[in-house]
Amino acid sequence: MTVDPTVRRRLEAQGFCGLDDEALEELAPWMRWTYTIGMLVTLVGVAMASPAVLWTLAAITSVGIVLPFHPFDLLYNYGFRYVTGTRPMPHSGPQRHFVFIVATVWLAATGWAFHVGADIAGFALGVPLILVAALASTTNFCIPSFIYNSVAGRRIKPAITEGV
Repeated sequence: MTVDPTVRRRLEAQGFCGLDDEALEELAPWMRWTYTIGMLVTLVGVAMASPAVLWTLAAITSVGIVLPFHPFDLLYNYGFRYVTGTRPMPHSGPQRHFVFIVATVWLAATGWAFHVGADIAGFALGVPLILVAALASTTNFCIPSFIYNSVAGRRIKPAITEGV
């Protein structure tokens, strides 16, 4: 069975390049893992207008800027993938690192707005962030990766597939 070309294109746009059809078919549903967890935590943080939740998620996400993976990938690679019987996630490409930069700043700003009592600004920042994450979580279309590729060009180097 071959991978839907749209799914392949969207995942390659996130920097997951060079994966064969078998690997991509196996991993494609799970490559939404990190975005989905992040979206759910953001939803809780915004719904509670909680700077602590948003800043904690920003700190966790910032780790993904400097490491070749996001900390939530570790939950998958060293836990959940054994339930699913799938291979580990490949390392992050530059697009995904850019996503983590954008998300970290956006989460910090949203948390700051709630911290200073600017709840309208907090919701005005938080709701679009949730929607952007929901889009990536449901369709694999990642707006920050699209922006990165539009400015810097698409990554063509194959992903490191050994995982974390």
